Amino acid sequence: YNAYRTPTFPQFRTQYIRRRSQLLRENAKAGHPPALRRQYLRLRGQLLGQRYGPLSEPGSARAYSNSIDFEDDPRALGARGHRRSVSRGSYQLQAQMNRAVYEDRPPGSVVPTSAAEASRAMAGDTSLSENYAFAGMYHVFDQHVDEAVPRVRFANDDRHRLACCSLDGSISLCQLVPAPPTVLRVLRGHTRGVSDFAWSLSNDILVSTSLDATMRIWASEDGRCIREIPDPDGAELLCCTFQPVNNNLTVVGNAKHNVHVMNISTGKKVKGGSSKLTGRVLALSFDAPGRLLWAGKLTKAKRLVVHEGSPVTSISARSWVSREARDPSLLINACLNKLLLYRVVDNEGTLQLKRSFPIEQSSHPVRSIFCPLMSFRQGACVVTGSEDMCVHFFDVERAAKAAVNKLQGHSAPVLDVSFNCDESLLASSDASGMVIVWRREQK
Repeated sequence: YNAYRTPTFPQFRTQYIRRRSQLLRENAKAGHPPALRRQYLRLRGQLLGQRYGPLSEPGSARAYSNSIDFEDDPRALGARGHRRSVSRGSYQLQAQMNRAVYEDRPPGSVVPTSAAEASRAMAGDTSLSENYAFAGMYHVFDQHVDEAVPRVRFANDDRHRLACCSLDGSISLCQLVPAPPTVLRVLRGHTRGVSDFAWSLSNDILVSTSLDATMRIWASEDGRCIREIPDPDGAELLCCTFQPVNNNLTVVGNAKHNVHVMNISTGKKVKGGSSKLTGRVLALSFDAPGRLLWAGKLTKAKRLVVHEGSPVTSISARSWVSREARDPSLLINACLNKLLLYRVVDNEGTLQLKRSFPIEQSSHPVRSIFCPLMSFRQGACVVTGSEDMCVHFFDVERAAKAAVNKLQGHSAPVLDVSFNCDESLLASSDASGMVIVWRREQK
């Protein structure tokens, strides 16, 4: 139910599951009989079915399972033993549902989703180019100068909290309001460069991976290191991501070509949660339900060689991008002087190249993102760094002249980009240690 109700709003799904688990815990403490729980679940199912339709759709591939199954593994339970549900709806069904939603609407109308409505409310009656026009720099952070900042990320559902990691071995937590923007704290502990980090959905925890072969878990509130976890292979850790449905699980990729699923509560590798790839694992991305994991050049079920000998430095997954791009999609940087957009054909991860965009990337670990809000107009944007020291915006549906905007201000290759939740601010980081926060032009 949670996957089909809000396919573009995973934070709401998590809040719903957390609140439901809290009510069940309170019910258990009160000593109510088991029959009451069964009645509650039956009534809840009926209400959800009336509001959102039946859970099982004809032709849905609910029996499909990956080699690492986050639903059936007992370790996929939350820290208090509560199971998080995982959708098993196929990608083909997702694409069909997306098309059905669009085709039932009158011509020219908006996509009936909260994300599209939010985009319309914030952008107003403007073109896509106007939506992504930026007035200039909001702030520049230079606390990591002379060492590359490979990753910059806004906190989830947060407009003004930002974090970035550096090859100097530290992570900075920054606050953009009240003015002037400040560095709240610097997290130190890694003995070598920090290659990647991720916010938990509730933003209370960060996990980081480092070239010192360790993963660290940090409390964002006070900056203390909660736990240090060595890599099972003793190799440099290059990337990490939370399992979106169960934040007790984190997936890491290392320099010995392995992907490991780690339980952050115990600090141990999940049994059976490892996979060997054909090269260094530089990028990881889950689909929204947490069922399919993309890693480097591989999915858990199929392999796709993007370009022989080219490292995949960034992967971003989206269930759908706009009302024109209604198929599940994958955005990839692969040191080809191109940004690649793939369509996910089926629930086994088969990919079909949809189009590419020209950028400069031949050697640096450049990353890209989908814009977080789906455009209510025709077209939708992706944003990428580039070795030409610019931030590039591309319209994924425009047949010709796809470039929407280009931000200039960096003096080194731009490695990463991140939007805040309402797209009013964009952060970009570069190979010289500079982080620039850009402000969208006010309408």
